[in-house]
Amino acid sequence: MRYLYFMEMGTRGHVIKHGKQSGNAESLELFVFGCLRAPETEGFFVLRAIRIFLSVTTKQQDIRKKETKMNSLVIILIAMAVLVAGYVFYGRWLAKKWGIDEKAKTPAFTHEDGEDFVPSSKFTVFSHQFSSIAGAGPVTGPILASVFGWVPVLLWLLIGGLFFGAVQDFGALYASVKNEGKSMGMIIEKYIGKTGRKLFMLFCWLFTLLVIAAFTDMVAGTFVGTGLEDAGVAYANGSAASISMLFILVAVIFGLIQKKVGKMNEWVKAVVAIALLVAMFAVGMKLPIYASKTAWIYIIMAYLFLASVLPMWLLMQPRDYMTTFMLLGMIIGAVVGVVVAHPQMQLNAFNGFNVNGSGLFPTLFVTIACGAVSGFHSLVSSGTSSKTVSNEKDMPMIGYGAMVVESLLGIVALVVVGAVAVGGTKPEGTPFAIFSSGVAGFLEKLGVPVQVATVFMTMCVSALALTSLDSVARIGRMSFQELFYGESTDPKQMTPAQRVLTNKYFATVITLFFGYLLTLGGYSNVWPLFGSANQLLAAMVLIALAVFLKTTGRTGWTLYIPMFVMLAVTFTALVQKTIALAANIAAHNATFLVDGLQLIVALLLMILGVLVAYSCLKKLFTTTKNSEQK
Repeated sequence: MRYLYFMEMGTRGHVIKHGKQSGNAESLELFVFGCLRAPETEGFFVLRAIRIFLSVTTKQQDIRKKETKMNSLVIILIAMAVLVAGYVFYGRWLAKKWGIDEKAKTPAFTHEDGEDFVPSSKFTVFSHQFSSIAGAGPVTGPILASVFGWVPVLLWLLIGGLFFGAVQDFGALYASVKNEGKSMGMIIEKYIGKTGRKLFMLFCWLFTLLVIAAFTDMVAGTFVGTGLEDAGVAYANGSAASISMLFILVAVIFGLIQKKVGKMNEWVKAVVAIALLVAMFAVGMKLPIYASKTAWIYIIMAYLFLASVLPMWLLMQPRDYMTTFMLLGMIIGAVVGVVVAHPQMQLNAFNGFNVNGSGLFPTLFVTIACGAVSGFHSLVSSGTSSKTVSNEKDMPMIGYGAMVVESLLGIVALVVVGAVAVGGTKPEGTPFAIFSSGVAGFLEKLGVPVQVATVFMTMCVSALALTSLDSVARIGRMSFQELFYGESTDPKQMTPAQRVLTNKYFATVITLFFGYLLTLGGYSNVWPLFGSANQLLAAMVLIALAVFLKTTGRTGWTLYIPMFVMLAVTFTALVQKTIALAANIAAHNATFLVDGLQLIVALLLMILGVLVAYSCLKKLFTTTKNSEQK
């Protein structure tokens, strides 16, 4: 009896000590051994002991069922398998249905000018496409949207990435290459009309202002090294800022070397790029730069001016090429870290259709833009990448493949926040801070020193936004110019006013000035409007691509569901945002440079969106296909 008494007391202590861990195999062995030794006269205590054990284990099993967590490694592996299958089967099927001509001369050759039209290798163009589209979105969006649970976020990243985003990116690249490297606005003019083109370009220009505002604020905040209490954070930010400045200088040098050498072997080029990356990190960590947020905003604006007016081969292409190796290293490091640590997904699977007053529809779909579907990507595909493609057979990898990798980045961000979640929800802090600290923790498990891991992740986070910034600034400049082009782009055939308005330096200054004004509101205020505008742009591009495909006798029905879904999502979100801004202004809780400008932009976006969508849809359902194959 004494033995069973102590056994019972020990079990109760075990339960108290280990909580949810109680009722394990060790406890079972203890009880069974005790019961076998007990005399028959002590059957009462045996039954009581068994009852206690069964009661404990049953309760713990129920708890475990409720708290079952998905292993992050399983999520990553399933996601990678789905993404690869989507690229291999759906991406190639689209390329086959639309038609790829390997022998056709691309616009990079037919319009080569040494500025925008520059024939480049497949990986060079891929690196520009990927580094430009993989901005802050695939990190920020999934982490913010994780409040709804990890399952809806994962599903949207996979479905949206493969059947919405990748189709749009590939379609925009394909349409541009088949139309002399023209931007989406000029393609709309050709297949829909001049009015549609004017409205679309105005919409694009307004959209680029939102991107410039949101991402400039993010990057400047990442670089701040003064006035911070945490010396470690200040050092990491200062080092990342120093490395970023070195990136600009080294990119120019790298571009000049490639221009001097000519066509460089791809492996040699990659080795040189990686060596330069290592050197820049070493120097930047030794010589950090400390400055205020305001100072960094001005510095970033100066860099954006250079990126907008300098030739592609001199700054943007070499910078994007080197950045791609860094970003791919980050993704690989995070995936390997998950393999080593295989943390449990601590986020709840699903938190409901309404969380904190925000509905799953449309909030999830506008919060997760990059990583699923982003209208901005189409501007990169048709505005810069299409002008550097050397062979049409490269387009599936560049257009569809870059989006697949970005979707993987979004899933990595989801896994990272899931690993550090508290109580089933994301921890406090900005998405960038959560992502940086999480991946840095994975890298530490791989043996990377803490300081190096922190600086590396801070640099990666800033690069994600900065590589999108320089592309969008250039596209904003080009959009402003196209607004005022007449029948000809030849300055000799323009009026004096047109020559001023289409001047690349003037267009750049105007674009950056208005982008700076919106920056004053901060990214947190601009981001919701950016997400809605981004997805509305995607909807309009999908409609325009459907018109192009139908007009030229190609398969376009695959775009119908995505375009109608995005139209419903974006107009709902924009109406909600407009009502919220108007209510804030009516309650006298607003300032003009924040809420006032956002309300003006939101109204303009809705009006332009309706006009462009109507024009494109009307053309889509009234046009007939012909045999034109361009």
